[in-house]
Parts: sequence; C-alpha cells; structure tokens
Amino acid sequence: MTWYALQHKPAQGDRAAAHLQNQDIVCFYPKINVEKVKAGKRVRKLEPLFPGYLFVNLDQTDPMWAKLRSTRGVVRVVAFSNTPAAISDDIIQHIKNSLDSVAQQGGIKPGQAVHLSEGAFEGIEAIFQAYEGEERAIVLIQFMQKQQLVKVPVSAIKE
Repeated sequence: MTWYALQHKPAQGDRAAAHLQNQDIVCFYPKINVEKVKAGKRVRKLEPLFPGYLFVNLDQTDPMWAKLRSTRGVVRVVAFSNTPAAISDDIIQHIKNSLDSVAQQGGIKPGQAVHLSEGAFEGIEAIFQAYEGEERAIVLIQFMQKQQLVKVPVSAIKE
C-alpha cells in the first residue's frame, strides 16, 4: 500500500478525515499546535500542518478509489497527468516523527533569542525569560552597557 494526497474543501479537513475513516480508509491528517498573537493575547490553536490536504494509504487496486471523490469534504486526489501522486512511506513516517518532536517543544523557551518588533525597543535583540500573564513577556536586553529585564507585549516578540 502507498500513501496519496487528497485535497479537501476549505475548513473541512476534519470532516473529510472522519468520513474516510468511517469507510475504513487509513487516513493521516497531521496537525500541530500553533501559538499566535491575536488582539494582543497569546493563543494556542491546533492547525493542519498542510492546510487543504490530507493523506490516505491505499493499494492501486483497492475498490475504495472510486469512493474517494464522492467522500464528504474531499475535492480531489492530487494527481499529475491523471496519475495519482504516490508519496513514499518514509516521507509520511518522517512527518509523523517530526510532529512528535514539535509537540514536545511548544512555544518560546526561556533563554531563546528573540527580536522585538514594536514599541520603544523595536529592532533590538533580546533573550526571552518568561511569560507574564497572557499579554506580556519578560525579556533580557543589553541596554546602556547593562543587561536589563524588560516587560514587553507578547505581540512585540518575533522568533
């Protein structure tokens, strides 16, 4: 059996994956936790690693091929010259392994170098120390020949 990519309808990846699994089709819809700043607040959200796409594991002779395009949420099988594009099992395994390591990392770590992108310290490099609530962070900057702890909005920090 080989892996193939499917394109799903906008915002219907979970629906497509659920319907494929209900048909006993092996499906892989990789997602990662993404930390974003929304309205000045730090928000963690689970998002698809490949927006618009998911993967299925099928044999070329499997009768389920006929049902793929009519599955709810699925737009098409990714193909080149009318031939479904096969994806190596090694690549899918590498993605799975990478997801495991990303899940363990999560967010900005204390001691990580960051850039400040707004406010009085715009353009200065800093060392992240800690979050202070949802909207502020404490960073260490080099200022006036001394290291200073400074509180900045989370939205001002760029990795």
